[in-house]
Parts: sequence; structure tokens; C-alpha cells
Amino acid sequence: MIEGFEERHGLHILPAWGMTETAPLGTIASPTSEITALPIEEQYAFRAKQGLAVPLVEIRALGEDGDVVPWDGATLGELAVRGPWISSAYFGAAEESAGRWTDGWFRTGDIVTIDERGCVDIQDRAKDVIKSGGEWISSVALENALMGHPAVAEAAVIAVPDEKWGERPLAVVVLNEGTQADAEALRSHLAADFAEWWLPDRFAFVNEIPKTAVGKFRKTALREQFAPQAPQPVPFE
Repeated sequence: MIEGFEERHGLHILPAWGMTETAPLGTIASPTSEITALPIEEQYAFRAKQGLAVPLVEIRALGEDGDVVPWDGATLGELAVRGPWISSAYFGAAEESAGRWTDGWFRTGDIVTIDERGCVDIQDRAKDVIKSGGEWISSVALENALMGHPAVAEAAVIAVPDEKWGERPLAVVVLNEGTQADAEALRSHLAADFAEWWLPDRFAFVNEIPKTAVGKFRKTALREQFAPQAPQPVPFE
């Protein structure tokens, strides 16, 4: 989309990230001289992310154990920020504040990778990430890849309980009218880009995915529907 607006309409899209609690700006994908010297495809890849921390804002990502994860562009962690205009608490909500602020750092609830340059790339929300065998799987990354399949109109990925791994991904899929695809075909489609342990064990094909008033997938409804009695895993070689 960024490339299309730039090439066809001359509109320069500059992504940024922030929250109410960051009042509001935290990062911006403003290319540095190092980025502008890269091939155009790599420049677009940078501009599709959330970018670098703005001056006076510090960032880090925390693993499930609370340790700071490396800036390698691959390891997932929950984004934490601090700075002079970052909120320090929720008014009149001491208990909720205690779970979100630690030593001046605000835990955002966004699951990200941070690369060697300090560029933030949001992968998921903490409430939606799948925690499987002590590792995190991005539901958003799987959804985007599934919706790249020509037979798939919509796809939402949720965590379902698993006796061995704690959680495993289940993909809820709406197919385009007049097309066909089964679970094995969709897993094969994903296998080109993801490690095998990321691949959904289970698929559910539906006519419609419930959505919120603003068009987002209602994953709470999907978890209520599919998590208690999830379909059996699909054999896959």
C-alpha cells in the first residue's frame, strides 16, 4: 500500500506508532541517511514498520520471563517504553497501574521485534499471541500469510489449549466464493515462510468471522466458540 501510494499518486506515507499513554507519539518510520542509501525495496520494508524511537523516548522488548530480549529483528517481546511524556500511572487505578508500569517503564501490550538499528516492528498484541512450548507465535503474521492464499478471503488465528505445549494455533478461515482449499493445502502454503512449530495444527472453515464495530476480528468470540472443543490436529508431513 505504501509503495502504491508513492509510485502511483506521489503520496509519501510515513508510519508512526503511539498510544494514549504515550501522549501520543513513541516511534516514527522516518528514514535515516543509512536507510535512504539502501535499495528501494529495503526502504519500503523499513517504512512498513513502526520505526525508530523519537528523541527522549527509550524502548526495549521484554520476554515472557521479564528479561530484555535482543535487538536482532527476530526475537519477540512485549514493547516497553519510557520518557518524559510517557504516562506514569492510570488515574485512580492503582492495581491496574501496578501491572503496566515497572521501574518507570510502561508495558504497552504490543508484541514486537526490534532490529539492530532499533526499528520496531509490531507482530501482535499480548492478549492474542500464542504461547507454545515457551515460545511465542504471532497470530497476525500467520493471518496475513493465510490471506495471501488465493482461496482465502479472511483468516483469524487464535490460541487453543494444548495438553503438551500449553497453547497451539488454530486458524479460522473463510474461503472465497467458488474456491476450494483444505487444511493440508493451507499448511503447505504457510510452510514456505514459517518454522514447522509455528504452523496451525487445526483449521476451522466458516462462512463468516465475527467482527467488532470497527471491523476487527472478535477473537474473544472465536476463543469462546473453538477453544473449549477444538478440532483434532490435522496430520501433516
